[in-house]
Amino acid sequence: MKIRKIWTVCCLVNLFFLQQLLAADSFVTYNGNGFSWIQNGKAYPILVDQQEYKGVLRAVSNLQSDANKVTGVMPDVSNSVSGSKMLIIGSVENSSWIKKLLKSGKINSADLVGKREKYILQTVKQPFEGVDEAVVIAGSDKRGTIYGIYELSNQMGVSPWYYWADVPVEKHDKISIKEGRYTDGEPAVKFRGIFLNDEAPSLSGWSHDTFGGFNSKFYEKVFELLLRLKGNFMWPAMWGNAFYDDDKQNGPLADEMGIVMGTSHHEPMGLAQQDWKRRGTGAWNYNTNSTVLRDFWKKGIERCKNWESVITVGMRGDGDEPMSEGANISLLQNIVKDQRNIIESVTGKKASETPQVWALYKEVQDYYDKGMRVPDDVTLLLCDDNWGNVRKLPNLNAKSRKGGYGMYYHVDYVGAPRNSKWLNITQIQRTWEQMNLAYEYGVRNLWVVNVGDLKPMEYPITFFLDMAWNPAQFNENNLLSHTERFCEKQFGPKYAKEAACLIDTYTKYNRRVTPESLNDKTYSLNNYDEWKRVKDDYEALSLDALKLYYLMPENYRDAFDQLVLFPIQACANLYDMYYALAKNRDLAAKNDVEANKWAFKVRDCFERDSVLTYHYNKVMSNGKWDHFMDQTHIGYKSWNDPRYNIMPQVTMVPEPRIAIPNVFIENDGYVSMEAEHYTRSANGPTAKWITIPNLGRTLSGVTTSPCTVNPDKDMYLEYDFKTDKSGDATVYLRFSATLNFNDNKGLRYAVSVDGDQEQIVNINGHYKGELGKWQAEHVIVTNTLHHVDKKEKHTLRIRPLDPALVLQKVMIDFGGLKPSFLGAPESLIK
Repeated sequence: MKIRKIWTVCCLVNLFFLQQLLAADSFVTYNGNGFSWIQNGKAYPILVDQQEYKGVLRAVSNLQSDANKVTGVMPDVSNSVSGSKMLIIGSVENSSWIKKLLKSGKINSADLVGKREKYILQTVKQPFEGVDEAVVIAGSDKRGTIYGIYELSNQMGVSPWYYWADVPVEKHDKISIKEGRYTDGEPAVKFRGIFLNDEAPSLSGWSHDTFGGFNSKFYEKVFELLLRLKGNFMWPAMWGNAFYDDDKQNGPLADEMGIVMGTSHHEPMGLAQQDWKRRGTGAWNYNTNSTVLRDFWKKGIERCKNWESVITVGMRGDGDEPMSEGANISLLQNIVKDQRNIIESVTGKKASETPQVWALYKEVQDYYDKGMRVPDDVTLLLCDDNWGNVRKLPNLNAKSRKGGYGMYYHVDYVGAPRNSKWLNITQIQRTWEQMNLAYEYGVRNLWVVNVGDLKPMEYPITFFLDMAWNPAQFNENNLLSHTERFCEKQFGPKYAKEAACLIDTYTKYNRRVTPESLNDKTYSLNNYDEWKRVKDDYEALSLDALKLYYLMPENYRDAFDQLVLFPIQACANLYDMYYALAKNRDLAAKNDVEANKWAFKVRDCFERDSVLTYHYNKVMSNGKWDHFMDQTHIGYKSWNDPRYNIMPQVTMVPEPRIAIPNVFIENDGYVSMEAEHYTRSANGPTAKWITIPNLGRTLSGVTTSPCTVNPDKDMYLEYDFKTDKSGDATVYLRFSATLNFNDNKGLRYAVSVDGDQEQIVNINGHYKGELGKWQAEHVIVTNTLHHVDKKEKHTLRIRPLDPALVLQKVMIDFGGLKPSFLGAPESLIK
């Protein structure tokens, strides 16, 4: 019943917001209205200049194939005008046909000339002599043209994920294009891309079996996906791999297709860590081996100098480790200076003409905080804490930089306190809230997201790149609409809303605690019946997903299995196993023979996990995705994964005895309130309260907007409560794990009860970059002590003193509050 209620709420999102999320307005129809490109088994030809960019010609070839997938008709490609109607495709820079249209005024040059990565798709009457009508896809540059081509494919019904998630293509006899002019405009973020990382054993095993390794055949598929998603940037796989060295065609292919390549945050000068391991001599130490390192770096720039690249500068320790203790700011600044001299000498151009990035990852941010600076044209790549919490942002009044700012974000992570790489744990609500924060604070030059093995992060990749193109399209109320739109593209409109709700709910559950961090002690077995509730919720979600799977046409089931069903079933089984383990250990401690039943349940769930893994690797899509579920996720002893899943140790009770019945405790002595259920609130003249639905562990998050404005002094939230107790009470507030991005000052609030003296609390001012339990658990909990001297109605007031505070839950303890992961259930309202 609870899951049904969640589904109902999710499905009541206003259709208006769904329409707002469309990239370009819909221009493809299947009814013959407009320009009838394909009908009656025939297609009007595609006119393309053969001097066009090779990447554009490649995309045109894919458009032919896409049209054939939809209609069974393969349109011809021509380099000369023929026939009364045509589809004309080209860039402003390289197409003689587009240049003629611009010169004749058939296309407005102001719409394209001097623009970045922009396309226009429009119908044109009599574009050339002898041609009555045409649809023109014109791009301001190579990528703009390619994006226009793939937008047509997308609207025809070919999902960007047609290969990577086996999304079927719906057949139609006709493809028509409505009259008018359509565009997505220019992207808001200049470089937008992904980082394939931590790619062993899953992606590495699959790529080896499918393509022979991380070669150009593999990257051709990845690059095409990126372009169909309107991305343009990539950090390639680097665990044991070297992009330019593993296949000499990798670099030229990226440049041809239009992908700007970089190397990861710790791999400078266009070189992979593996390049050094294969050919480097001496120590990776600039104090002792600078001559060798400079020669090594020079070779890296010589190799990629003629391709579109963003060069990483700076230096970390070998193997993505911190620098040696002897490293200092002066040394690092000299390293960057020497690297830029190499760039200038090799390219023959000023260093400022080659895009560069300096990543403030982990301890490197400490160097920046202590005063290290790089030239103004270098992009400062800020970073999250590996868990989706932005560590640092520019000051709102900071002087603008030519190189601007970037953000390195994670939806996959290998490291302490625990790996997170098996399944999707990303709530797009948190991604939106944090990346909107970054964008509003001026981080707009480069966004790159660590996606691990690529699969199974299909949806967060889509959302991240959509947001990078146009962050303004999103707000706190329309995020689910994006999920619905994604599901409509993959599964069709009939199943979109329910599928979207399943994704929205399972990512909420997975964000509470990552699967790798889940264990039998995570939830309370005895307080509020918490463990059973969360286990039952996941089980109900799994049943809903399975029902929808069988309602779908058979050709959609593999895609639905990959994107929705498998992650839900796998995690529901994991919850079932750890709940059984908690019961086993609890009963075994009481010498209760019923513990044995739960021990067998643990074993059964552990075995089912291997069956589900086998299904994903060997059965689904006829074994196409073998190895993608090879990642270990059960049996962690530390942050790093063991080689194989290890079944948790259970306890068998040899002697039977009478079971002690459960005793249920009345939840007296506390008040629990969801943040959004405040009794009253006060907005200010420049800021207001907003609620981000479904954010956090339980119901939602409440924060101030805009996130760039300090809350007004009269802003507050008030919660009325009534108690039969008096005396000292502890107020616990649960916030999202936002970091002290504001120059480490921290985020503060003021709290009072019944108008007593306000207490000022800084939730994160102490953070110095170290790993903390509250980061891994995605929540910061604060507490203050108050005296309540009467048994009557009282008022708790919370006043924000800084922006970006995201409040999730309020609990007041009079002595009866019990420990639990989700906190006490919300108190009754009278």
